[in-house]
Amino acid sequence: MSTLRAAWQHLPTHRRVWALALPMILSNLSVPLVALVDSAVVGHLPQVQQLGAVVVGSSLYAMLVGVFGILRMSATGFAAQAYGRGDGGALRLVLLQSLLLAGALAVAIGLLAIPLSDAALHLMQPSATLDALTREFFHTRLLGLPATLACSALVGWLLGTQSARGALAVLLSTNLLNVALNLWFVLGLDWGVVGSARASVLAEWCGALVGLTLAWQALRRQPGQLQREQLYRWHSWVALLAVNRDILIRTLALHLVFFLITVQGTRLGDATVAANALLLNGLLLAAFALDGLAQAVEALCGHAIGARDRLTLQRSLVVAGGWSLLGSLLFALLFLLGGHWFIDLQSDMQPVRAVAYVYLPYLAVLPLVAVWSYLLDGLFIGATRAREMRNAMLFSVTLALLLGWALRGLGNHGLWLAFLGFMLLRGSSLGIIAWRLGRQGAWISSTADGEKHAQPSGPRR
Repeated sequence: MSTLRAAWQHLPTHRRVWALALPMILSNLSVPLVALVDSAVVGHLPQVQQLGAVVVGSSLYAMLVGVFGILRMSATGFAAQAYGRGDGGALRLVLLQSLLLAGALAVAIGLLAIPLSDAALHLMQPSATLDALTREFFHTRLLGLPATLACSALVGWLLGTQSARGALAVLLSTNLLNVALNLWFVLGLDWGVVGSARASVLAEWCGALVGLTLAWQALRRQPGQLQREQLYRWHSWVALLAVNRDILIRTLALHLVFFLITVQGTRLGDATVAANALLLNGLLLAAFALDGLAQAVEALCGHAIGARDRLTLQRSLVVAGGWSLLGSLLFALLFLLGGHWFIDLQSDMQPVRAVAYVYLPYLAVLPLVAVWSYLLDGLFIGATRAREMRNAMLFSVTLALLLGWALRGLGNHGLWLAFLGFMLLRGSSLGIIAWRLGRQGAWISSTADGEKHAQPSGPRR
């Protein structure tokens, strides 16, 4: 207990945590702002199909690229460890490999995007006007695909080098430019739906250029040279590809849970599925804030592991964990005391409000349960231990599905209890794995695995 107290009382660690967390919280909160402005701007156009096209087209685009936030996570972990080791050559290799992987994924997704969007629109069966406008928006939006994925990798790499301000600059420049260009292209130039897509594409390419400039400036301050021959050796790619594969599986499993919540809610009635969506927006709001602290953990713990600094690793976890707990308590109180206001702010439909009020206690408990999975995700990402994250997620999803099936007779109460169980399983399984690795002294020794990414000495296990 005295060790934890001493770690919490280390003020320099508090400053380092917030120096990373605060910019990431601000950048996270800028994301829903763009979606809100897009809807508001296009919502002032004369045809309802124009707003529908932006909503549907954006959803299709997000569905294709959303899971590839894995590029940010893997870049953060490997860059943080290389930065902790003071290995400028590995930093250069991680950046270039992440950008090349982003480019390859952009080509692959681009080839699949048209047939997949055709199939999705066929299932939706929109009107002819909505179908045509959605295709126009979506096809234009694909021109920004390489930049979207490159920005993800660049933000992760900058965060790994503990340049949260650089990551913030990339995200804010992209999102604020997107807002400004939307107003100009849609309302000023009267380009309609395609103007909104062009605004996003141009903003994303500008954001990628900002990220590349900041990364180049950061590398100028780091001694070391890129060993180009490693780009042509398979074993120098194995660790990065394995981590991205495992994080992708983990992310798809997580998305499956939220998809099933929507499906089951739909079966319980229109008002129920809408009410559940409003409540999950509360979790999304909490996650945006608490993820900032988790991302600070990624950078600080990855750096500590790279530097083989057990004390800094412990301090980073204790301080970030303490602030995460306080943040989750704040959100719990917000939803407990102001939950009705939060629901009313989102909808004026009385049937939906009435259903949402019933399930507000679940939302109030949710941040207290979910916060630990966010925090521990940061630790495992910083340590590039994606295999353990994947296994914990698959285990949690499997048991949560069984729990949901057992509680199906309780209706929406059973659904929310199963979701709380999933979040509890997710955090506790990661916690058990983290404790076991700690007992084995494996967190710091995992640096040797990270070095295998930077030096041609074999694949990461």
